[in-house]
Formats: sequence, structure tokens, C-alpha cells
Amino acid sequence: MPRRVLLLVGTRKGAFILDSDESRRDWRLRGPFCENWPINHVNYDPATGTIYAGGGNEWFGPAVWQTHDLGETWTHSSAGITYGDAGPKIRMIWNVTPAHGALYAGADPAGLFRSDDGGQTWTHVAGLREHPTCPEWMPGNGGLCLHTIVPHPENPNELWVGMSAVGVFHTADGGKTWTTRNKGTRQEFGPERYPEWGQCVHKMVIAAGRSELLYQQNHCGVYRSGDGGQNWTEISAGLPSDFGFPMVAHPHDPKSVYVMPLSADFGRYMPGGAVAVWSSRSGGERWERLSQGLPQQNAYLTVLREAMGYDTLDEHGLYFGSNCGHLFASADEGRHWQEVAHYLPPILSVEAAVVD
Repeated sequence: MPRRVLLLVGTRKGAFILDSDESRRDWRLRGPFCENWPINHVNYDPATGTIYAGGGNEWFGPAVWQTHDLGETWTHSSAGITYGDAGPKIRMIWNVTPAHGALYAGADPAGLFRSDDGGQTWTHVAGLREHPTCPEWMPGNGGLCLHTIVPHPENPNELWVGMSAVGVFHTADGGKTWTTRNKGTRQEFGPERYPEWGQCVHKMVIAAGRSELLYQQNHCGVYRSGDGGQNWTEISAGLPSDFGFPMVAHPHDPKSVYVMPLSADFGRYMPGGAVAVWSSRSGGERWERLSQGLPQQNAYLTVLREAMGYDTLDEHGLYFGSNCGHLFASADEGRHWQEVAHYLPPILSVEAAVVD
């Protein structure tokens, strides 16, 4: 049976799904789903075939949606997504990530939740907010959010998370205890340039087949770690800016990674109004600009932290969406691009799934 490629898109007004075959030339758009809720992240669990969508806001509250039939029908639950009567009110869900039979969700204010029944009920992974630094955690411009969840590919007890503007934290015991993993990452907006925590991590990814190799796009630079985040080396040299939001690791090559730098001032748009993805095949030692087919004039758009994804085909595809509602796709690892949807609501997340 031919395989399909799905693009899972979260927007400020619901989720959308685009379908194509393995050629990835023509796409069919479906949606909006999730009753037009703001959806920060849509993700696919290949183990069960379930699509999950996390979102909400101050009006709706937090929830995780799910569909078992690739978007035909949806349900949602927020049962257990709470810090209790004594804790802060949870505004929304920022990230949904399946791993090792469980489902994790990152919340705002920053915290981690786990479901062992496919998102029907949730348990607070309380050890993270019990870390002694928690009372001093400060929000970034987008809020105090846990936006990145990186499970260890083999060890179900090991997990990294990224929080703005708190930094990277790691657990080796299933979330009971956590340690900071920020050594070597800059904080240019505080009194101490290299603090133990307080850095504004924007996105973190794990290399294919190398569980100790991590990459990070930070508010202050792009970094690589060869020891699971215990130490970070800056790899921003050669990029037009050290500021950006999204980052994607190559699904097959551990030395390849992609970023989308934005202007370093408060505009947060493509430098010079010219859209480009930057690729490194050397672990960040050298960078190449990929822009064929992308707008190169008067394109002052932004691509947010979850709004760039990839598929896992042999010659993998790359995808990203903008805050202006434009969605771009490449079927050849970023060498050539086409616009596959436009005039969507502001795009908050893009993931891809290969399904039978």
C-alpha cells in the first residue's frame, strides 16, 4: 500500500492537516480542526497512529486533543492538567510528545505532565517544579512555558526539557529529580553572562542515532553538546544572526541540523526580508544558506519555535510555516522549496508524519 505524508499544522485558529503521496509535489488541505482552539503543537505517535494537538489560552484553558483516524474525528481532555488549588492556574499546553508508550505535555506556567492512557487523564511530573530554582523562574517574551520535550531514544527514564526563560533541565529517573544543563550557553539579558540557569532556550533537538549529541537554538546563539547537555559549545559563527526560534535535526545524519535565523533586533523577521533556511552538515562548523524557491524580497515574516518540521523518508522533506500563514515544503532536504498553503491563520507548529 502506498505511503502518505501528512503535514500537521497548529495555528491560532485550530489545527490543519495536509496530505500528499511520497513525491510530495501536490498537497490537499483539510481543517480547521479542534473547534478552532488555539493549537500550539500537533504531533503524531507512530506506535499507535494517533495524532495529538495541544493548546488553549486564558479563555479556553489547557487541553490535549486526539484523533485516531487521521483527523476525521477529534476528542479532547484536560483531566489532571492542574497544579492543584495552591498552585498557579495553567494557561495552555505548549508541546505534546509521545515516548515509550507514554505521552508528555509541556505547560504554561512551566511544568510537565504525563499520560499513560493516551491523553485521557494526566499526572503532574511534580519533581520538575520541586527543583529549588522554581520560585525564581522568570517568563520570556512568550510566557513562562515548557515548550520543548526531548525523550531519550532508548531509556524511558531519561528526558530533557527546555523552558523559557529558564533553560534546559534533565532527568535520569523518570522525572523525580532534575539537574540544570546550561553550562556554556550565554545569557546576555541578565547580570551574569553564563549562569547555571535562566537562559532563554528556544528549541532543542537530539541527533539521529547519537543520544548524547544535542543541538540548541537559544535566544543568545546556536549550540552543540556532545555529552547530553552537560556542556555546550557555541556554533553560531557563519550565521547572519545568533537569534532564531526553530531548529530541526536531520533524521538520518547526526552531523546535520537546520535553523532559521531572524533579525537580532526586536523586529524578529527574516534578515533583509529574504527567507532562508540555514543548513550545517558538519555539526555546526560550517553553514549553508538554502533559499531556492523562497521569497527573497519584502518577506518580513517570522517562523516560530515549533513551526519547522521534517519527514523521515530516505531523502527527507523539510517544512516550515510563518506567522503570516504561509506554509513551505521541500522534498529534497531544503535544496528547492514550494509554497503549499497560504492565507492560513498564524502558524505555530509544523510536524510531518509518514503513514501507511
